[in-house]
Amino acid sequence: MLTFIYLVAIVAEGMSGALAAGRRNMDVFGVAVIAFVTALGGGTVRDVILGRFPIGWTQHPEYVGLVIAAGLLTTLIARHMHKLRRLFLVVDAMGLVAFSLIGCEVALRLGYSIPLVIMSGMITGICGGVLRDVLCNHVPVVFQRELYASVSVVVCCLFLGLDALGLGETVSTVSSFAVGLTLRMLAIGRGWRLPTFSYQQRWE
Repeated sequence: MLTFIYLVAIVAEGMSGALAAGRRNMDVFGVAVIAFVTALGGGTVRDVILGRFPIGWTQHPEYVGLVIAAGLLTTLIARHMHKLRRLFLVVDAMGLVAFSLIGCEVALRLGYSIPLVIMSGMITGICGGVLRDVLCNHVPVVFQRELYASVSVVVCCLFLGLDALGLGETVSTVSSFAVGLTLRMLAIGRGWRLPTFSYQQRWE
């Protein structure tokens, strides 16, 4: 299940990256790069930090082709993309949860401690979007809008907790996925967000 959701998510993330590149008037190469970074950047950062080599997508070049094709296709249908906004929100939420769970599983297989497993899940879930926004010269959305990274942390903690109770990987994964997706959609629908910090005074 996670593999299928992962494929759908990287396509959606690649398309969202292409739209972000289009808002910055990038050329076709820029579109391809931003699409790739958005979709596969989180897993790449995770693998580098954890010392997991070869990096995941290098063993699946078809993923790279899929993401870049999705990004380039977006340049042709961008004018119609606003009609799919609700679908994108759902797929993005599914991708966040799936990426987080995959990141947890990778770190667990490598034998890392619980805090690092949670960090691995969060990095996988959010870093693609962070890299996209940085390359497009924006403050990353994850740092200023609805609950996003915090949903990833909840999913990771819930997965580890259920697994520790001996419920098994399948039950833990499905339960965590359902809770994470529900929480993310509620956060979008009801505008839930973390408290913000604003500091305007200058040092003299």
